[in-house]
Amino acid sequence: NSRGTASLLKDSISFTDVSASGLFEGHDLLRRGFTSVKNELLPSHPLELTEKNFQLNQDKTNFATLRNIQGIHAPLKLQMEFRAVKQVQRLPFLHSSNMAMDILRGNDECVGFEDILNDPSQSEVMGEPHMMMEHKLGLL
Repeated sequence: NSRGTASLLKDSISFTDVSASGLFEGHDLLRRGFTSVKNELLPSHPLELTEKNFQLNQDKTNFATLRNIQGIHAPLKLQMEFRAVKQVQRLPFLHSSNMAMDILRGNDECVGFEDILNDPSQSEVMGEPHMMMEHKLGLL
């Protein structure tokens, strides 16, 4: 056998992939968009992963600095506030500016790329409100 055990494990199908409708279910273009091979490729540039995880890395650095300066209570309190702000959202078919999250992170006075080129009125994501709410509630 020239393939080895790694390729045998890669070729096998896990039990989570074989469900009553999962294996034979078609790709839903309305909810997931077009399939793209680009999403499955490795990053094209070494800095791509760093840029994707920039906010996460910045939060970790800020929490570590805050812990060293003020103690363990400060980053824990800030993380609880982040979670509370993330839970409060608009309906899925309405655009949300996440102003409270920007205030907590200190980005409320900064003008960034997403502020200029992310106009919700030009968004292509707007869908049917009833279908989007049923999908969020798990009715579809």
